[in-house]
Amino acid sequence: MPDRERQVTRAFVALADTLVDDYDVADLLHTLVQQCVELLDVAAAGLTLADERGGLQVLASSTEQARLLELFQLDVDEGPGVECFTTSTPVLVADIAAQAARWPRFAAEAAKDGFASVHAVPLRLRRQTIGALNLFGRSPGELPGDDVALAQGLADTATIGILHERALRQGEILSEQLQTALNSRVIIEQAKGVLAVSGQLGMDAAFTALRAYARRNNLRLGDVARALADRNLTPAVVLASPTVRQPH
Repeated sequence: MPDRERQVTRAFVALADTLVDDYDVADLLHTLVQQCVELLDVAAAGLTLADERGGLQVLASSTEQARLLELFQLDVDEGPGVECFTTSTPVLVADIAAQAARWPRFAAEAAKDGFASVHAVPLRLRRQTIGALNLFGRSPGELPGDDVALAQGLADTATIGILHERALRQGEILSEQLQTALNSRVIIEQAKGVLAVSGQLGMDAAFTALRAYARRNNLRLGDVARALADRNLTPAVVLASPTVRQPH
């Protein structure tokens, strides 16, 4: 089996491994964005989900820079991710600069951050769209059709996990599950800040340490983050994990 096929297989297996009883939504989404960067010709990936009021929130990103651009996109309410969610269709932009008239504020911010292309695919199941997956490139260029299909397949797999068929059968409220994920994201950002200050790390390295500790100890990402925020867990313990650090 060619290396590419092995990588794709491993990606879907990694996502499937999260679709178990009491799975961690935050970890599922971070797995998705990481797999996209590893499999596709993109520099970064970010994911947004709709909250109970229908507004988009940033839930996962492969880098801090991508997270900030996602937040900016939502703040100004313009950009391919917003349009992708609204139309429930992929929005593929080979050259952001060429779309400056379409999204003037987003295009300017993306250029400032060094991103030249962006491709957004919806998180959807049948007629329900719950978010968007955004893929950022450092240079202009189209995303090959096979890669677009792969990105959509990964997004669809994650969507199934989020909606979780059994939860729907049991009559659980979808907005409640999404709101839990949104609340978890806030705590995770706080925990990243605590680790960044304590260990003099960048935000990406702080998240790597946080996630490594959670996985090594078989704990939920959100639970570890809350323990740090509530001071029931010391940063030194988490930072002792065998992770690769970067200068702050």
